[in-house]
Amino acid sequence: MNLKAFLFIVAATIAAGCKNNTIELKGKLDSKRPEDYIILQELKSDNLLTVDSVKIEDDNTFWLEREVEFPSFYLVKTDDYNFLTMLLEPGQKIELTANRDSLGFPRSFSGSPGTSLMIEYNRHLQETIRKLRGISNVYRENLESPDLPLIMEQLDSTAQVYLNEINSYTKKYIDENLASLVSLVALYQQVAPGEYVLHADKDFDYYVKVDSSLFNKYPDYEPVRTLHDQVQKMISEITSRGPDAPLIRDGAAAPEIALPNPEGDTIRLSSTRGSIVLLDFWAAWCSPCRYENPNLVKAYNLYHSRGFQIYQVSLDKTRDAWLEGIREDQLEKWIHVSDIKYWNSVVVPLYRIESIPANFLLDRDGRIIASNLRGETLQNKLAELFNN
Repeated sequence: MNLKAFLFIVAATIAAGCKNNTIELKGKLDSKRPEDYIILQELKSDNLLTVDSVKIEDDNTFWLEREVEFPSFYLVKTDDYNFLTMLLEPGQKIELTANRDSLGFPRSFSGSPGTSLMIEYNRHLQETIRKLRGISNVYRENLESPDLPLIMEQLDSTAQVYLNEINSYTKKYIDENLASLVSLVALYQQVAPGEYVLHADKDFDYYVKVDSSLFNKYPDYEPVRTLHDQVQKMISEITSRGPDAPLIRDGAAAPEIALPNPEGDTIRLSSTRGSIVLLDFWAAWCSPCRYENPNLVKAYNLYHSRGFQIYQVSLDKTRDAWLEGIREDQLEKWIHVSDIKYWNSVVVPLYRIESIPANFLLDRDGRIIASNLRGETLQNKLAELFNN
């Protein structure tokens, strides 16, 4: 191959690579004002960065193009009150039509599955907000009523039903889209200023769940890093409450874990619901762990067919050591996950692990029955559970 041909191929490859990263956004509004511009802003952790703008054409159409290296959030807007939040990914060709004053609810949209998911969620959220505003209107209409206390009690009860419904819908939405950045947006939705759908204290496991999933995939994306820092801070605060805090007390729900298995698929602890589960923390370098593993094999063989599962989390330093330990101890039958971060693993502060082996026995609803059961103590507890 001569030099000229080689350079041509290299140039063509580079051009193709650039084109693959290019997103195109085409839109048409039902109307416009003479001064109307479409503005494109990148969503950062603490601000919006304007990256492009274009004047809307006389036929009410607009067209934008941008290089996007990895999935990122953007806003397309006419002003601060009229915008659509989008999850843009390299190579997407997006088309939308909308009323001039309601970009957030386009009449048609295609080309970005993540954005379509957010539009769908926003419709449900806005319906909840509409219902809550209706309750506020009823309250204002009855301010002078002698029955106001009773009316308020009824309205509070109805409002709580609506809030519980959107809370449950949001959790289901996150569970179904855990591998997507849209789950990150869902964590911070509000029904009113300062009134969040999910609460960091009551719904902490969902913050951990989203962080565990996304930080492995997008560790360099600023909004994901911000969530990770927030979760780590919350874990530290929980840990500082002392050993009697309800996080890992018997009867408490086991905090969610979502880590990769040896094949790279994220497996959630909550996926084991319906089984009696031994959540076990170990490592191939840990001699006491290796000594206990035959006891786990015995328990699994005795009770798996009756609804027993093992979810084993490794604190190994390397993937090779982890896999070799599984193979040598013949542990392949049950669930294995790890982030290969040794004592820096996300599970260490979450479960306050100070030494391994460590374990928690969970009931079929994911609540902690007992902890640190080994040898005959584990066998006796399982016999008690399954014989009853």
